[in-house]
Amino acid sequence: MHGFPDDNTSLAELERVVLDYSAERMRLDPVPLDHSLTPEQLEEAAGRTITAEGMGGQAAMNLFAEVLAPACLSVDHPRYLSFIPCAPTEASAMFDLVVGASSIYAGSWLEGSGAVYAENQALRWICDLVGLPESSGGAFVPGGTIGNLSALVAARAKARHAAPAGQRPFRVATTDGAHSSIASACEVMDAELTPVTPDGRGRLTGERLREVLLEHGPETYFAVVATAGTTNFGIIDDLASVGEVCREFGIWFHVDGAYGGAGLAAPSIRHLYAGVEHCDSFIVDPHKWLFAPFDCCALIYRDPAAGRAAHTQHAGYLDVLTEASDWNPADFSVGLTRRARGLPFWFSLATHGTDAYATAVERTLEVAAFAEAEIASREELEIVGQRDLTVVVFRRRGWSAADYRAWSDRMLADEFAFIVPTTHAGETLARFAIVNPQTTTEDITAILDSMA
Repeated sequence: MHGFPDDNTSLAELERVVLDYSAERMRLDPVPLDHSLTPEQLEEAAGRTITAEGMGGQAAMNLFAEVLAPACLSVDHPRYLSFIPCAPTEASAMFDLVVGASSIYAGSWLEGSGAVYAENQALRWICDLVGLPESSGGAFVPGGTIGNLSALVAARAKARHAAPAGQRPFRVATTDGAHSSIASACEVMDAELTPVTPDGRGRLTGERLREVLLEHGPETYFAVVATAGTTNFGIIDDLASVGEVCREFGIWFHVDGAYGGAGLAAPSIRHLYAGVEHCDSFIVDPHKWLFAPFDCCALIYRDPAAGRAAHTQHAGYLDVLTEASDWNPADFSVGLTRRARGLPFWFSLATHGTDAYATAVERTLEVAAFAEAEIASREELEIVGQRDLTVVVFRRRGWSAADYRAWSDRMLADEFAFIVPTTHAGETLARFAIVNPQTTTEDITAILDSMA
């Protein structure tokens, strides 16, 4: 297989087919939203794709382009406003091809020093946005779930190392607005997740955190998780007061900015993150609001030695790596095997400059503000909750859960927009998550018109 084309397609032809498809996909404006198919529909359309003799590169590419790709929603469509979308720049998407073609192992400096150097430059920009010291650093990991888990593993390792004999901190404190990955991490770690009642705006605050810590004993906690932009509402916790309480009791302060951390690049809202500079660890997913392709999460430690102490794997064949003082990204998170997933983000940053990123984030904030104002101007609609970032939650007066689902299904069936409802306090609601700079105010107006 390696270096030998199949009988139906020469290597040069296969290169042309793949590159032409990729280039054409990136030139589409707008991209097609497409739609999902059932397993039965895909079985009928695609059939058996893996055979002993193979179908050839051209046939496989045709199958993907004509059947499989249209059965995948385009997350970068400007009216894909569900969950947290992904809107990679053309530069980052193109460079993802380069990363795949380059066969780079980026878990160690020895094997991937050039890639690690470049990734660290991108991490440094994020560290500076957060306000962390020059000594801070980390690695790019697959996503927020692994980023949060890795940070909490490091937090527990440090807390248990410092605890008196016989004492093993086992609790994590956060609110129910925290991402589901925090509860998942606690399950994996067999740690106890302690809920803290949020304030009237849905924020974790230092005052309420202190009450919970004192109730159970601060010494039983190894981490507090604050959120810089919750997924459901985009709420930023009171980071300053939470950080102050963490410092008071000597507890690791982790900030989950998987979605909302990108807002640090926008001068207009930087003040909302006051106190983030005191965190012990921080994550942000560039594949969300920083315009990188899947999958890419920046995991950063104030003191990288804490991450290294918790995650470095030891084996005889790894001695050449672990006995050196090199910066090995695999030392900072769960997992040893690692692609250079931060390079497409780096390439786009290097290509466009950081000012362009600030402008793009500000543009999405402007569209979110327009959506909020437009909703408020319509009698049949009502804003729910205060908007901090680019998530806008609202209700259509008089609608049931079934009405929201029918509306969502109808828009997707028409390949017009993809907006799934959410729930809050037992109520079904509509929700926009706007992270694509190509989403326009006209898009918002057209979607709201469909609810009349």
